[in-house]
Amino acid sequence: MNRYIDTHTHLYDEMFSDDAENAVRRAIDAGVTQMIFPDIDASSRKAMMDLAAKFPENIHTCLGLHPTSVDGKWRENLEEIEETLDGGTAAIGETGMDCYWSKEFVKEQEEAFEFQVRLACRKNLPVIIHSREATELIFNVLERCKPLHPRGVFHAFSGSIETFRQMEKYGDWYVGIGGVVTFKKAGIAETVKQIPLERIQLETDSPYLTPAPHRGERNESGYIPFIAEKIAMQKGISIEEVAEVTTSNARKLFNI
Repeated sequence: MNRYIDTHTHLYDEMFSDDAENAVRRAIDAGVTQMIFPDIDASSRKAMMDLAAKFPENIHTCLGLHPTSVDGKWRENLEEIEETLDGGTAAIGETGMDCYWSKEFVKEQEEAFEFQVRLACRKNLPVIIHSREATELIFNVLERCKPLHPRGVFHAFSGSIETFRQMEKYGDWYVGIGGVVTFKKAGIAETVKQIPLERIQLETDSPYLTPAPHRGERNESGYIPFIAEKIAMQKGISIEEVAEVTTSNARKLFNI
């Protein structure tokens, strides 16, 4: 059986309140033996940590403040996170900017994102970036942080090959490819043909963005093989190669 790493999954989300542990076990049975849990904010952090504690060999947690959770108290929230960072933290994030849901705190989002990128660089940790209708703003922050040599992954990447090449100028970056690659007429399905496999990480973003043939259902980490299969088909390579290389990519980035 192929071995995979889901580099972005929220199995601690309330949508899994009745069967989170079973969802983890289903993922392991599907060959997804390692899972990265991105942080959102304090409201869900305990649920994330509690679930991870039950599967210490399989789940790796992150700390960060999601852009849609940023408000006037962002600095207080992030200083608290900084104080609790330890050797068990896999990454900072997810962080980034989101101008889709609201533009009320755009300035604060930018400041909080830069704070987290700089924090990650100080702690020698990767960054998980959430970007929605904010590519230019995010690149502006990364340009300022470029001398610090930031590294990480652009979660749920859906940009063009030109955006990917621009991204590479700002540090050591991977792209997270999830269920959208399996959607009919999805632009990323064509773009992924041109992105080197060595720059790709697999992710589900469960419970969201469920891949075909389960689209419309709740997403789970156990669906990673469907994503790997589509990438293999688009690139004309074996699913075994996709599993091997993307797993190696994730182990390198997250030090797991």
